[in-house]
Amino acid sequence: MSADPTITAFRRSPDRGRGLARDMRVRWALEEVGQPYDVRLVSFFEMKEAQDRARHPFGQIPTFEAGDLVLFESGAIVLEIARRHLGLLPADAEGQSRAIAWMFAAIGTVEAPIVEREQAGYLERDRPWFADRQSLLDARIRGRLGDLSNWLGDAAWLDGPFSAGDLLMVTVLRRLEGTNILEAYPNLATYVARGEARPAYARAFAAQKAVFDASHKEDSHAN
Repeated sequence: MSADPTITAFRRSPDRGRGLARDMRVRWALEEVGQPYDVRLVSFFEMKEAQDRARHPFGQIPTFEAGDLVLFESGAIVLEIARRHLGLLPADAEGQSRAIAWMFAAIGTVEAPIVEREQAGYLERDRPWFADRQSLLDARIRGRLGDLSNWLGDAAWLDGPFSAGDLLMVTVLRRLEGTNILEAYPNLATYVARGEARPAYARAFAAQKAVFDASHKEDSHAN
């Protein structure tokens, strides 16, 4: 049995190989610290079965298994990886605390309205209030991005060297791909591009996309 950690990921991801599914965050973190890992691919049906709900109470991906430890929630998993390995948290205690604060900010403060906007597009597009609701959500997102842009300024990363806080923030901002919202904040667009240029990001993206390509090829042959 492999001593490497095992993560779960979509067998057929709805992001269609764009690197937006949340296992991307975990893959990237593992690549940054040089930790090999195994992947167990699951379907939407399998995620909801008792075996997988024992790992993730909400029937989602990713999960993380290392020895007797089983974790769910991508932010918690990235934090665990950062604690186990050098490279994703600063060496000093105060720097670590600030990096963790940015992890919480990425997922709790910045991602929340972005995901709400995505869900509204899926579920409410045909509702008479959709246009007004989208405008309100766009305004909320722009407010968050304005504050983030002001904080970042001309810096390369959020607080000194690249950290787990930057890793999560970049993946959150990438969810705006195709909306033209991020383009109004050139330093944030450059910040995302800087994250995407990291070799570890490229390896994680390629690994996730290979899963989509394989499933797409399988579907094509089936048809």
